[in-house]
Amino acid sequence: MLEIIFYLDNEIILVRINGKKITFASPQFGAKEADIDGLKLDYAGVCREFPDLELAKDWREQSIQRFKSKIALMNSEEEIAEYIINDLRKFGYVPKYKQKAGFRPQVIK
Repeated sequence: MLEIIFYLDNEIILVRINGKKITFASPQFGAKEADIDGLKLDYAGVCREFPDLELAKDWREQSIQRFKSKIALMNSEEEIAEYIINDLRKFGYVPKYKQKAGFRPQVIK
């Protein structure tokens, strides 16, 4: 299991990777975890990432499916973590710590 902590303004976001299962949580709001299906996606952000979905009525479902397909092709939790770090950085999320299997957190530079 691998955990990554991001900051977005004054909000803390926890991303937990356990094999191919990825959950997202905000410890400030009770740390209830949700997978990608339970997240509120920004239409403008999805259109920026996937311009072909701009006119699609089922843009949310298609973007979630593309995310899951991309994750399924990755071989390790480390590879998934690097993808998520690089992807969320584009949207203003600042990665701060990465913790693997309960060991001490490492600062992400």
